[in-house]
Amino acid sequence: MFDFLFKSSVNSVDVNELDELFGKIHLIDVREPFEYKSGHLPTAKNLPVNKIVSEAESLLDKSREYHIICQSGARSSRVCGILKEKGFNVVNVSGGTGHYRGTLKK
Repeated sequence: MFDFLFKSSVNSVDVNELDELFGKIHLIDVREPFEYKSGHLPTAKNLPVNKIVSEAESLLDKSREYHIICQSGARSSRVCGILKEKGFNVVNVSGGTGHYRGTLKK
């Protein structure tokens, strides 16, 4: 009923809208390495939640936009909120790897 009160201030895009953007965006998969190795989106770079949150300033460039993905969209949404507070330009990939209809890389 009051969903509008909890609407994220982070932009988001559906995972199945990314196909045309591979290679043109900075896509970061925040899942653990074993999850990433089991299948990830093309061009996604693996930076697990703890690493990206604790080392954002040394790993990311505030002048770039980053698309953040996880398995379902929950972890990536939390990471996006944290990174946005730190001044980074981020887009949450909703649906996550679990809802991607394309072929995952291994």
